[in-house]
Amino acid sequence: MTYSPRDTERWVAEPPKRESRTPFQRDRARVLHSSALRRLAAKTQVVRAGSADFPRTRLTHTLECAQIGRELGAVLGCDPDLVDAACLAHDIGHPPFGHNGESALAALASDDGALACGGFEGNAQSLRLLTRLEPKVQGAGLNLTRATLDAALKYPWVASPASGAPPAAVPANVTLHLPAKYGAYESDQPAFDWIRRGAPGRRRCLEAQVMDWADDVAYSVHDLEDGLHAGLVTMKVLQDDSERTEVSAIARAHYCPASWGVTAAELETVFTEFIELEYWQLSFDGGPAALAAAKNLTSELVGRFCRAAENATMAAAGPTPLCRYAADLVVPRRQLLECALLKAVAAYYVMSREAALTQQAREREVITELALALDQGAPASLDPVFQPAWYDASDDAERRRVIIDQVASLTDTSALAWHERLASLRAVAFRYRRAA
Repeated sequence: MTYSPRDTERWVAEPPKRESRTPFQRDRARVLHSSALRRLAAKTQVVRAGSADFPRTRLTHTLECAQIGRELGAVLGCDPDLVDAACLAHDIGHPPFGHNGESALAALASDDGALACGGFEGNAQSLRLLTRLEPKVQGAGLNLTRATLDAALKYPWVASPASGAPPAAVPANVTLHLPAKYGAYESDQPAFDWIRRGAPGRRRCLEAQVMDWADDVAYSVHDLEDGLHAGLVTMKVLQDDSERTEVSAIARAHYCPASWGVTAAELETVFTEFIELEYWQLSFDGGPAALAAAKNLTSELVGRFCRAAENATMAAAGPTPLCRYAADLVVPRRQLLECALLKAVAAYYVMSREAALTQQAREREVITELALALDQGAPASLDPVFQPAWYDASDDAERRRVIIDQVASLTDTSALAWHERLASLRAVAFRYRRAA
């Protein structure tokens, strides 16, 4: 199967600039050169960006995801530049402070929130940015091809009324709960419909499935490496039966869908066998040998997860080049469970520490206070790039959406700086009123 003219169509027709460059190479370049991608360098992956030199930022995670996805997709027959572009774009709409900031904005934008406008979801925000907000082609965002936008849709459905519900409370010992996932806001339905024209229901194209698995592999494996480097994860705790039981329970509750039918006993058995693989046998002291051993561990794990998906997919679909809707990615159950366990390791030892939970609570306060202050001072409080949309909005909900767009665009650093500046202005205004 090959890509059709329909796959390479753009919302706004554009002539090619160089005949030697494919439409998907052009898409990749547009995402790579976008300001939204650059901003990911100062957005949280797991540890707040800038707090240390070693941990991943949202940008370094994205680049690693793109490398994994590009190679896996190419082996299967997908266009490597298309998959690369989708991986580069997959987190491009995420707000400051990672999923913690997403949780705060979801609460604000929910139907019962102070800035109700139909909810907030990082993947839907990514689509909004790619098709509307990122300045490249007026009214069309980056104006990527249909196939690339489709490949960037991790959740190919539009928000439902239930999706706008505020996030559940955050338990003390697990990672954040977020509202139901979806790939587009109701207000972005026209762009979504254009992308999905001819697609079979909610089924994802093969390139989107490759992107999603590359994302899971990248962050589960590399969050483990970051945890080892920080001393928050050790082989000693992973080899403790009671610790493995705790981690397995989190994996089962939060990273294994009910449809998998996973039992606690199965997960604990998989966990025990998983860490007995020879490349897990390391003692991390931060020295050169330990760093090399940890890097070998991550390389082996990435290879294990990708080879398993590659072999299972080809066994199911045959060796012919595969792309778009010619096949589905097949990931063996064992690797799905191993990946879920790695996510739970990061959730338990890194994200759910008392210090991390305290910081997360403050970050949610910053996001909330900043958004409300921007709303009160709009449109003057907004960046010039967002002011026209505020003026053109037809109702209060659309204007509140612009406020959410503004906050989501900020980095960790700029969100803190904006919050401090607005707090100072409010303090000055308060003193002035008292003096008057």
